[in-house]
Amino acid sequence: MMPSLNEYLMVSGLLFAIGFAGVLMRRNIIIIFMCLEMMLSAANLSLVAFWRFGNGQGMPAQGYDAQVLVFFVIAVAAAEVAVGLAIIVALFRARCTVHVEDLNSMKG
Repeated sequence: MMPSLNEYLMVSGLLFAIGFAGVLMRRNIIIIFMCLEMMLSAANLSLVAFWRFGNGQGMPAQGYDAQVLVFFVIAVAAAEVAVGLAIIVALFRARCTVHVEDLNSMKG
């Protein structure tokens, strides 16, 4: 039995909500970074689900626009990981902490 569009969207919404709650409640910048990635994954899941159920009959849509968009989102997420981790490492070297409340200014 195949999952329906509603089930995919429920999982996507749950992942997004968990990621959003993690961004709002956590103080560790690495955890916040992982929660942002979870939110991007939830958006990718919903894009692919909408592509899969695009024509209303449960058959894939003819175009691959959503899959191309997901590919670009994954590429942007990979670039974000590289830049974000470099910033986190630089902040840790300068301040010796990864807690957000200790990072109140960008000055050394």
